[in-house]
Amino acid sequence: MKQTPYHIPALLQPTIDGLAVKSDGTYVDVTYGGGGHSRAIMERLGADGHLYGMDRDMDAYSGAIRDERFTFIHSNFAYLSNFMRYYGVAGVDGIVADLGVSFHHFDDESRGFTFRHDAPLDMRMNRRSQLTAASLLATASEERLADILYLYGELKQARRMAAAIVKARGTRDIATANDLIDIIKPLIKPAAEKKELAQVFQALRIEVNGELSALRRLLEASLKVLKPGGRLAIISYHSLEDRMVKNFIRSGNVDGKVEKDFYGRVTTPLRAINNKVIVPDDDEVARNPRSRSAKLRIAEKIG
Repeated sequence: MKQTPYHIPALLQPTIDGLAVKSDGTYVDVTYGGGGHSRAIMERLGADGHLYGMDRDMDAYSGAIRDERFTFIHSNFAYLSNFMRYYGVAGVDGIVADLGVSFHHFDDESRGFTFRHDAPLDMRMNRRSQLTAASLLATASEERLADILYLYGELKQARRMAAAIVKARGTRDIATANDLIDIIKPLIKPAAEKKELAQVFQALRIEVNGELSALRRLLEASLKVLKPGGRLAIISYHSLEDRMVKNFIRSGNVDGKVEKDFYGRVTTPLRAINNKVIVPDDDEVARNPRSRSAKLRIAEKIG
């Protein structure tokens, strides 16, 4: 039986090139997953280099690199600066984050990340967390559900979908993917079915895992832990993430609020390495269709 890879890393070569890995450097892969980016970094590290790999999903530990130059951290990347202090790391030379959902999560039916399987609505990256997609659908107010679907899924029918969910849960449980699909499918045009179902599941996943708040904390922490000249490489997959990363690189904050000095010059702690976002070429998309929406932005800490 052919085994599905945990995750095929997107934009691997441009990411590693953008990090400009030093042989004696210290790096953090905050989304270890299947270890694709980490292994490429390790190939460039010498005896004095070190890599920390973070992942909130303990499943990733089974494929962790066995090397004295590598340390696996089971945690949400929101706590990056805490763990660097814990390990006595004064500063790092590079941080990489691949924000995409892995093959492992999509293909493991028990995790409930996709509408392709009639699985329990779980969607937790960290299985120790209490909130699941099912419990969210069972307890969130209609207004909150509408906000989640509109803000995180960018769905025009968000309010109608939220109303339908709240009405349905009064008479039955919404426990599996098909339970949810049966409720919202009448509100979706057939031609847009796959796209909008994907947006619904994306919105619920983002809320269950607190993805955008975690990304904000990661970006803010990067300024604390990166050395001057250190590189930050972020791969995002939807406009909400990419907008935050773009704003952060441009202004030093996710809201994009630009500050200027006395002379009117823009002040920012980062310098963009690639002024134009890097996307997969046709060959990569053919090899790995899930990389189609990947966007890579790389920045260097100034001073």
